[in-house]
Amino acid sequence: MATLTTGPRTSRSRKSRLGRTGSLLAGYDWLLIGPALALSVVGSFLVWSATRSALLDEGLDPQYYFKRHLLNLAIALVMGFGISRISHQALKSVAVYIYAVGIVGLVVVLIPGVGTTVNGAQSWIRLPAGFSFQPSEIAKLGLIVLLAMLLSERIDNETAPRTRLIVLAIAATALQLLLILLEPDFGTTVITSVIAISVIAVSGVKVRWLIGLAAVGAIGAFTAIYFGFVSSYQVDRIAAFADPTLDPDGAGYNAQQARIAIGAGGLAGQGLFQGSQTAGQFVPEQDTDFIFTVAGEELGFLGSAGILVLIAMVLWRSLRIASQASDVYGRLLAVGIVAWFAFQSFQNIGMNLGIMPVTGVPLLFVSYGGSSLFAAWCAMGLLTTVSKETSLTRP
Repeated sequence: MATLTTGPRTSRSRKSRLGRTGSLLAGYDWLLIGPALALSVVGSFLVWSATRSALLDEGLDPQYYFKRHLLNLAIALVMGFGISRISHQALKSVAVYIYAVGIVGLVVVLIPGVGTTVNGAQSWIRLPAGFSFQPSEIAKLGLIVLLAMLLSERIDNETAPRTRLIVLAIAATALQLLLILLEPDFGTTVITSVIAISVIAVSGVKVRWLIGLAAVGAIGAFTAIYFGFVSSYQVDRIAAFADPTLDPDGAGYNAQQARIAIGAGGLAGQGLFQGSQTAGQFVPEQDTDFIFTVAGEELGFLGSAGILVLIAMVLWRSLRIASQASDVYGRLLAVGIVAWFAFQSFQNIGMNLGIMPVTGVPLLFVSYGGSSLFAAWCAMGLLTTVSKETSLTRP
């Protein structure tokens, strides 16, 4: 009778699988991915804490949004990994199409009956099974890819993009800003503007272009407010930021409750799931725009500082990738993502602390919301493609 021997073969098979896994993950910058993944894990528990009390009050599963958030995170990680396997030069060749998808989404969301209004902005598209999608999040990625493509084109030894390409970049930005203003979503408009200005500034354009952009931006902001592109409640929020005593029970309510919640956390916090302000649902949108208040109350100053350190690590590594990029396109791609991550993080945390007006933007990697997670991790995929092609895997 033949004897079935599986030991050596099984060992070789296991080593082969481990080798394939190692090869699949080779070249990834874990000093970039690690902190972002840690933020997403921490965010999952903060979302759980922020939503469980309301669900319990309604007799529903207290882990409902926690589970949905984990599902969104899993999908986001798969999307980011998929993009990281594509050469950023290959993405460059389809930049126009990626941008066009974002524009189509911004147009579709404005169609009556299709777009859904949330907090005064018609910026969401409802999907089956209770899911929703925010096109402006993906549109940011499309704009970054397009601007990097346009402004990286050079002839011979040119050090600056040609005038025609600069004009095209500005026109593409203006179209996207107009569509976002029509929703109207003031916070995303500002973030998109910062992204565009950052990429254009780093592309090597002359100073006069930057001065002109600043002037046009100022005129555009005034025009948007004057003609009602910025809704009245958003104007009221800006006024409440300038004078917190102006309307503490109205436009200034969110910011006031946010400061109370963060202040209640002290040094070490009240403990996860133990925050009285969080459990009492005193802070509106505490699972999305104001999730930092949950961290402040339940994790305290130390936990909040830890989140800031993780964000700083992501930004530092992203800047390193931008500075080490092997070509202009990769550098501009990384700069656009860094500008987006940095300003949106500053804006979100700033409005939670009361040092920025409330504009309703999520905290990247942390807040509840599939669209935000998908966009952030797709951006991580883009950064990884640039990092891998420049072999930047050392600190």
